[in-house]
Formats: sequence, structure tokens, C-alpha cells
Amino acid sequence: MNTKKGFTLLELLIVIGILAILSTTIVLVINPAELLAKARDSQRISDLNTLKTAIAFYLTETADPEITDGTHTSYCYVADVVCDTGSSVSEQSQKVNGDGWIPINFSAMPGGSPISVLPIDPVNEKASHLYYVYFANQAKLTFKLMANMESKYYGTETPTRVVDKDGGKIDTLYEVGTDLNLGPTSTLSGCFKD
Repeated sequence: MNTKKGFTLLELLIVIGILAILSTTIVLVINPAELLAKARDSQRISDLNTLKTAIAFYLTETADPEITDGTHTSYCYVADVVCDTGSSVSEQSQKVNGDGWIPINFSAMPGGSPISVLPIDPVNEKASHLYYVYFANQAKLTFKLMANMESKYYGTETPTRVVDKDGGKIDTLYEVGTDLNLGPTSTLSGCFKD
């Protein structure tokens, strides 16, 4: 008796078809690109809140705080390209000694800097409008930090849309700080998506 074990061509084609349908469904339901964008937006929210806390700590712990370089009122660091916001902009590094993209000398604080480096956007690219912007008013010692959200979850979906819940004036950007009226009150042309 000669019995062959194995699958027929028809059985293999049915299994391959089922796997193709399942993998397509998984990609459509899970949407890995959106998950990655959501993770980067979570990082943006965390970075800006960390910066907000560090700057507020600097303002309370420093006798004569300097939150601008004396010349500019807005600052950003965009992949080695100067951001054109229509106002003065500084483009520097991640240093916390006053030479970074935010001109605050955190390292001169009693007890040292509360952060090791100035964070930059996970994408940090002008073409995709994804980078951080800092506005400051030295006379009032107030500041604002802004970032664009790229995921639907944080940027466009109503129940989770952080850009509407941050208290800022621009409904397409995530804004934190002590004066959310600093800088532009509508989207930044040349810097963020309109």
C-alpha cells in the first residue's frame, strides 16, 4: 500500500489565501505607521513637559534668570536648518549651558542642571513640520514651548486631541508654558502645518 503524505496544491493555496486576508486585516486594524506616530507624539508631550518643568525650576532657583539671549524671542533646532518663523530664531545644539537651542544656562543652577540635554523632536525635520519651538519674554520671565502632533490620536481625533486641551491659542499645535499668548496666535507659516 503506497500512501503519500503532504498537502495538495489546492490546500496550500487556500492556506496562503487565508494568511493573506489575516495579515491585511491586521495591518488595517493595527496600522503600524499610526502606532509609531502616536509613540513619537507621546515623546513630544513628555519632552515639552520636561522642558517646562526644567525652565520653571530654573526661574524659581536662579537669582537673576536669563531666558533669552538678549536679542531673540523665539528659538528652535531643526536638523541643522534655521527655522523661518518670521521672527528672530536661534539654531543651536542640545547643550544645557546656554549655548543650546534654548539659551538658558541650566548648568549654572545651584545643584546643577535638572536635565542633561535639551530634547529635540523625534523626527526633527522642517519639511514635515516636526520640531520644537521656544518663545520667551525676558521682561516678564514668561515662556511657551510648541510642537506639532503627527498622529491622528493626539492631533485630529476629538476625544484624545491634546492640541485642544492644552490651553493654547493655536488649535493645531501642542503648547505648554507660563504664557500661552507668546508668539503667534495662529499657525506658524513656514514652520508648522497650516
